[in-house]
Amino acid sequence: MSHHGLAESAARPEPDKVLVDIADYVHNFKVDSPLAVETARLCLIDTIGCGLEGLRFKECARLLGPVVEGTVVPNGTKVPGTNYQLDPVRGAFNIGTMIRWLDFNDCWLAAEWGHPSDNLGAMLAVADHLARQGQKVTVRDVLDGMVKAHEIQGCLALLNSFNRVGLDHVVLVKVASTAVVSKMLGLSREQTIDAVSQAWVDGQSLRTYRHAPNTGSRKSWAAGDACSRAVNLAYTVKRGEMGLPSVLTAKTWGFYDVLFKGKPFEFQRPYGSYIMENVLFKISYPAEFHAQTAVEAAHVLHAKLKEIGKSSDDIKSVQIRTQEAAMRIINKKGPLHNFADRDHDINYMVAFPLIHGRLTTEDYSDAAAADPRIDALRNKITCVEDTTFSADYHEPEKRFISNAITITLNDGTVLDEVHIDYPVGHKRRRQEGTPLLMNKFKTHIAHHYDQSTQSKILQTVEDAESLYQMPVDKFTDLFVKA
Repeated sequence: MSHHGLAESAARPEPDKVLVDIADYVHNFKVDSPLAVETARLCLIDTIGCGLEGLRFKECARLLGPVVEGTVVPNGTKVPGTNYQLDPVRGAFNIGTMIRWLDFNDCWLAAEWGHPSDNLGAMLAVADHLARQGQKVTVRDVLDGMVKAHEIQGCLALLNSFNRVGLDHVVLVKVASTAVVSKMLGLSREQTIDAVSQAWVDGQSLRTYRHAPNTGSRKSWAAGDACSRAVNLAYTVKRGEMGLPSVLTAKTWGFYDVLFKGKPFEFQRPYGSYIMENVLFKISYPAEFHAQTAVEAAHVLHAKLKEIGKSSDDIKSVQIRTQEAAMRIINKKGPLHNFADRDHDINYMVAFPLIHGRLTTEDYSDAAAADPRIDALRNKITCVEDTTFSADYHEPEKRFISNAITITLNDGTVLDEVHIDYPVGHKRRRQEGTPLLMNKFKTHIAHHYDQSTQSKILQTVEDAESLYQMPVDKFTDLFVKA
């Protein structure tokens, strides 16, 4: 009996449209939006600063450096804040990990959330290595790459929720970084399609428990891992590895069927420069972004309590009106085991400033969290979803991250609700936020460099036109530690 009718076709399919669209965008789109380029400059400054701040924590610093201690790669990637000189794959892991460690870098919130500046780990590592090999690669080239990586990651996130199917958002870092790095390395459009297809293959390996309950940890090096994978994939395809043209759409075996419950991606808009123009900066507080306005409101209420001669000890209950996303990922009860748990709990992030009138990176430490008043106040906090807040969160012309806090005191007094729709890092508050962002950067570099070096760094990053023309390796050298 013949079984030929059951055989699968060996014909190689045409590449999935999603792959083609990404490659065409990376190779053909010219970044000509002054707003996008200027925002990318601010993003570069802020992201480097966040990485330097991450280095101050031993849990981060101990993960960095070469795999084999003492290895120095000729013309290798230099890692800011260190004296490491690594191959670009390991360099991408180092830079990506330090950037992401404190959850203090930029943010994009939509159906999927994420931190598009994570991609700088891959791009800066490759650009620096290429420049040290003698290629002409300027900071403007990196900024253009940042705009494109932000756009790819952000547009994929607008209508497609990866977290709802158990996938972490860093899968989008791997895809966006692979696309942009492929162009940097001189791959053709067809090779870029191949590389991007490879970036979707091991999506399942990026499933993590970073936001799952009762795990007691968050894999803060996940972004560094995604950056290093992206660089490795681009180099692998450059050496001749084939792509998987139907990686998304293949029946049974494709990404959609295996990992996305059979649902194809949806897109709200074509690729351009929208994401970078509207990206969110974490400026005032090192807090998970869905809680930024809640933390700001808590500071306002701390001042109000002080004004009327009261303190957190006089609080009977606290109600937080918030968005659905915050309810789902940062509303936690019970013991918080470490820094990562605390900066992903809205109750902790509100309780601490209500008590102390501040929230800094050190305030997530074990020592700070040992204050018994914190958990006592956390137990008095109730979060509720406001469906209007959830709708405004997704509205393209608003993209609010609203929170509202009402405090009831032990004597029955109810303080006026403090309601904030968007934090200082929002596009609508960019003019107000930019000087504060630069102050944040100054604080971060002050821990690492003497006054003369700080002045040189600030002079360089503030002169936009000169910065754009600066070779990447000369820029990176500003941040190297002897």
